[in-house]
Amino acid sequence: MNDYNKDDLYGGRKQVMTTSQPQPNKHSLRIVVLIAVLVVAILAGGYFGYTIYRRDIASLRSQIGTLQVQLDAIKEQTKNQTQVIFANVSLSELYEKVKDSVVMVYGYIVESSFFGQQVTTVQGSGFVYNFTGQMVVITNFHVVDGVSSLRVTFRNGNGYEATVLGWDVYVDLAVVGVAAPAEELKPLPIVESSTLKVGEPVIAIGNPFGLTGSMTTGIVSQLGRTIRESATGGYSIANIIQFDAPINPGNSGGPLLNRWGKVVGITTAIVESSQGLGFAIPSNTILREVAYLINTGTYTQHSWLGVNGTDMNYDIAKEMHINKTFGWLIMNVMSGSPAAIAGLRGGTQQVQIGGSMVTIGGDVIIAIDGATIINGDALSAYLEENTSPDQTITITVLRDSGQTDIP
Repeated sequence: MNDYNKDDLYGGRKQVMTTSQPQPNKHSLRIVVLIAVLVVAILAGGYFGYTIYRRDIASLRSQIGTLQVQLDAIKEQTKNQTQVIFANVSLSELYEKVKDSVVMVYGYIVESSFFGQQVTTVQGSGFVYNFTGQMVVITNFHVVDGVSSLRVTFRNGNGYEATVLGWDVYVDLAVVGVAAPAEELKPLPIVESSTLKVGEPVIAIGNPFGLTGSMTTGIVSQLGRTIRESATGGYSIANIIQFDAPINPGNSGGPLLNRWGKVVGITTAIVESSQGLGFAIPSNTILREVAYLINTGTYTQHSWLGVNGTDMNYDIAKEMHINKTFGWLIMNVMSGSPAAIAGLRGGTQQVQIGGSMVTIGGDVIIAIDGATIINGDALSAYLEENTSPDQTITITVLRDSGQTDIP
């Protein structure tokens, strides 16, 4: 019989069998520690990043708030300036007074091509004018040039057939007759533009992109400009009004108004990619030509010298060894022209100035009939406003380091 220890049999003492535990792997321990460090670093970085982010957001919000305050101040200042410019004038009331006088002029250009006839719709603007009892529409020549099936549509949507009565390509002007009833024809008054000054407010109304009766405002930014349009064959259109009221294609032919709603010009062109730079034919030109265009269909009283040239500047003056940096340098005189008959001289030598070739050595026009000519714009404007064909004028030129008058 086996002897059993009573304690063992009844459990008075628990016999424990111990076994050896595996020892931790040192490499695994390092990985765990590394992961823990990375987690702590990520959490810490996230916390600090979030703190910095919140600070940057708060800073940006503060800057945006400051910019908004500045923008509001600029808007208020612009509003106040506009109110000052149009002091005592309600633009909305002015618009209501003139809106029915501005029309849309449109038609079709038919061209033949390899694929057959191509029809293009063209449209511009115009305004009603009362010429000694005859109601006509004034617009640009380039709006009606080559157009068939000409139409005029009023602001109320009523459209009527129209006919070109006369045009002058050299000032981009046309007069149109329209078969509309008398109650549709509400004329605008035209006043002289010679009293206009730089800085005066102007209003343009037209149909940009076919958006009927759109109104914009601005100021006269310069006078006496000269522009070229392809229809003139390279000849300049002189004495143009430059203004900054926003205009777009379709505004052409619309009226340029003063603060009293009277026509001081007719919108004619914009400079592509420019910011607020438009041009208008001055009302003086309209008043001078409208009778000719209605009664004869054309205007033949433009003066012409027959010269080509360029504006003087410091570099040209230095190259020519003269002491005046203003004026207009004659580079070429056309054979048989008034300038050639009078004995004006063109250039004799080509030199490169500022990256361009300039023909120097010719006469430099500095005055006409005692009026100073500072550049080509001034020359063209003077001829357009103050001279007529076959009139004798006295041109003051610089020649051979001296000054001479040439009739």
